[in-house]
Amino acid sequence: MSIQLRGARPQPAINVDGAGARVVLSGDWTLSVLNPRCVDIRRQLEAASGAPAWDLAGVSRLDSFGALLLWRAWGRRRPPQLVLPEALESVFNRLADLGDASLPVEPPYRFLDATAHLGRLLLGLVRHLGHFVVLLGQLLLDLLYLLRNREHWPLHEMSANFYKVGVKAMPVTALVGFLIGVVMSYLSALQLRAFGADTFIVNILGLGIIRELGPVLVSVLVAGRSGSAMTAQLGVMRVTEEIDALTTMGVSRYVRLVLPKVVALTLAMPLLTLWGSSVAIFGGMVSANVQLDMSFDYFLNALPRAVPAANLVIGLAKGAVFGLLIALVACHFGLRVKPNTESLSANTTASVVTSITVVILVDAVFAILTRTIGLPYR
Repeated sequence: MSIQLRGARPQPAINVDGAGARVVLSGDWTLSVLNPRCVDIRRQLEAASGAPAWDLAGVSRLDSFGALLLWRAWGRRRPPQLVLPEALESVFNRLADLGDASLPVEPPYRFLDATAHLGRLLLGLVRHLGHFVVLLGQLLLDLLYLLRNREHWPLHEMSANFYKVGVKAMPVTALVGFLIGVVMSYLSALQLRAFGADTFIVNILGLGIIRELGPVLVSVLVAGRSGSAMTAQLGVMRVTEEIDALTTMGVSRYVRLVLPKVVALTLAMPLLTLWGSSVAIFGGMVSANVQLDMSFDYFLNALPRAVPAANLVIGLAKGAVFGLLIALVACHFGLRVKPNTESLSANTTASVVTSITVVILVDAVFAILTRTIGLPYR
C-alpha cells in the first residue's frame, strides 16, 4: 500500500534539529526509492531513534515498507511527540495492531521434550477419534432423516460416486490382481513341486486370495486411489469456500458430500473385492498351468472343495467394512482441511496413511474373530 500526499517525488531525507531532540522527515519513503539507500537510511534512523519528537509533515509518499522502517526505529511504538498527517494515521494504526510480530524463537532442547511430543501425539489422536465419532454420529442421524424423507436421498451423487470409485477402479484392480496371482502361484509352485504336493496350490491360492489377500490388496489400492481423491475433493471445496456456500444455502454438507461417498464406497468395495480376487485366481490358474501343467478344469473343480463358501462371505464382508472405513477416514480428513494448500497436501497424505493402517488393523481383528470359520483343516 502506498499513500501519496503530494505530486512530487523527492529523495527521502532525515534532518535532526538541535541536540538530536527533533527529527524532520521529508521526501518519498517508498520501496522503489528507499531500496538503493536502504543501508544508509537504516543507519540514520538508528542514530536518531532516541529523539522524542518526530515530524512527518514533509513526507510526500509513504508505503508499508517505509512505515515499517520507521516503526522499527521507534521501537514498535509512537514517539512522545509525533507530527503525523491524517492520511498516514491508518498506516501506523495497522502496525500498532500487529503488536510484536517477531518470529518465535525455538526453545532449547530439554530432557522431557520427547515426553511432551508423545503427549501431543496422544492428544491429537484423541481429538481425531472424537471428531471421527462426531462424523459417524452425524451420518447416522442423516440416515434416519433420509429414511423418513425418502425423496431427499442424493441418488445422483451416489450413482456418480459409485461409478468413480467402482467402475473406474476395475482396470487397475484387475491388472494388479492378475500379477499378484501369477507371482503367488509361481512362488508356491517352486516349493510344492519339491515335496510332490502340486495339488495344494489350489488351497494356497484359494484361501490366501479369497480370504485375506484379495480384500486387503483391493482396499490398499482403493485407499490410495479413491480415498485420496475424496479427501482432495473435500479439501479443495474447503479452500474455495464451496462448503461454506452450501451451508449458507441451507444444504447439508454431510447429506450432499459425505453420505454419497460413504454409501458408494461401502457398496462398491465388495464387488471390487470379488472382481480383484477372481482375476487374481485366474492369474494363479494360468501360472499353475504353465508351471505345474495343471489343467483349468481340475483347478476349477478343486477350488470349491478346497475353499468353503464361508471364506467368500468373509472376504466380501471385509470388503464392505474396509470400504466404509476408507470413506469415513477420507471424509474426516477432507473436512479438516484448512483454507491453504499446505493443509490440503498434509491431510491428503494423512488420509491415505491412516486408511491403510486402519485396514491392516481391522484385517487383524477379522483374522482373530474368524479363525475357526471356513477353514477346511483345523
